[in-house]
Amino acid sequence: MKTIAIIGAGLGGLSASIKLASNGYNVHVFEKNAHTGGKMMPIDMGSYHFDFGPNTMTMPEVFDRVFEEANLNPRDFFDWTRIDQHTRNVDYNGESFMMSTNQEEMVDELSKLDPYAADHYNAYLEEIERLYLLSKNSFFPRMFTSPGDYLSPGLFNAVLRVRPLEKMNHFHERFFKHPLLLKAFNRYSTYIGSSPYLSPATFAMIGYLEMVQGVYYVKGGNTKIAEGLERAAKQLGVTFHLNTQVKQVHIEGKKATKVETVDGFVLPVDQVVINGDLLQSYPALVNEKHRPSMRNKKIESSSPSISAFVIMAGLSTRLQNLCHHQVYFSRDYTEEFETLFDGKWSLDPTIYISNSSYTDPSVSPDGDNLFILVNAPPLSGNNTISEEEYKTIIYDKLEAHGLPIREYIVEEKIVGPNEIKDRFHAFKGALYGISSNSLKNSFLRPSNQSKDIANLFFAGGSTHPGGGSPMVVISGKNVAEKIIERDAVK
Repeated sequence: MKTIAIIGAGLGGLSASIKLASNGYNVHVFEKNAHTGGKMMPIDMGSYHFDFGPNTMTMPEVFDRVFEEANLNPRDFFDWTRIDQHTRNVDYNGESFMMSTNQEEMVDELSKLDPYAADHYNAYLEEIERLYLLSKNSFFPRMFTSPGDYLSPGLFNAVLRVRPLEKMNHFHERFFKHPLLLKAFNRYSTYIGSSPYLSPATFAMIGYLEMVQGVYYVKGGNTKIAEGLERAAKQLGVTFHLNTQVKQVHIEGKKATKVETVDGFVLPVDQVVINGDLLQSYPALVNEKHRPSMRNKKIESSSPSISAFVIMAGLSTRLQNLCHHQVYFSRDYTEEFETLFDGKWSLDPTIYISNSSYTDPSVSPDGDNLFILVNAPPLSGNNTISEEEYKTIIYDKLEAHGLPIREYIVEEKIVGPNEIKDRFHAFKGALYGISSNSLKNSFLRPSNQSKDIANLFFAGGSTHPGGGSPMVVISGKNVAEKIIERDAVK
């Protein structure tokens, strides 16, 4: 029986562990934190439960397939709830509209703000479906190891058809004219840690997931997904080493031979999967002399995605003007992104709030559990504002929108870029590794397989196919299938 070490128990590592264990491998998962799921981290304060992230779930079939392919029933581990009216979008001047998977409701909502958008919404849905299906069939299932992979028959044509040279904002201007609508749909770029004014229109396909397939929530909190994946992996015989940090991956003859933890435990291995931020984990675990194609200088020159500033606030009441998901936009969205990617904090930030107790009161029986997220710059010398100062800016803005949060706070916790960097080994505190603000970083993300070490693989949001929970799960599954395929032909 071959032994696989998976370093990092994020969603990619969990999905890989299940696939590998169900195919007869001896799988060991090492995780520096006390929980599995990576950024899908549960935080409980008093009677208030928070999902650190992600709060908006899509593509439930991707998660279910991990269980089904291991001959397990996903409903034995968690249940999905679909939220049809899912996100209220509010502009700086109080104008608002609700996103819904119901096409007639959306047309009615759009017509109040933008008759042009109402007339073109069906065309928008058709185009984002086309983009999604091309991506799903051509890109998601593959592992790319070199630029030449894109030149294979059919694939190069698919790349040309997903609007790689058009920017997301320009794409959305084809269908929407009202400033709030453009902000709301351009916000999909933040799902990959990027700017809508720089990232390719390809990622507008995210709209298909939310506006057609639907937004989902898991009863008890989205962190039940990670808990379910961990339970399934254990049923299949996976060994977990929590609160255990790996010190080094030992390399001999361009192959990983063993994994060593900081407390001196050594595991001989046949294959290694690093599930984490590649830009941070790879140099920390593998000596630079063994990775000539990924030297420290190259890593340091990478352009990181945005980070986050998060407030988790448990309230003593339920605010009547909140639903499950809502966004309060800045006055000047273009300036906000220019500021962020200049390494500075926006003083008029767009604010996202998840209030999962609106859908599931059991996770917060005594009042709202507000997960408040603001895009933040990756760590740099420009990070001069204090957490207390920024919290005040956020609360002041929300109060102006009729949300007097400070009056009702029972529990509160702040997580900023520094903690994200330290807790999740995230490169410069970035949420998604390299940003997708260029054609190269969008379509040529770091490969899922080391170019220098034959049996070393990578899974997670910083590699192909990209950020977001479903993509991370797919990356782990792709890596596991590649290992199984390679072993089958030996």
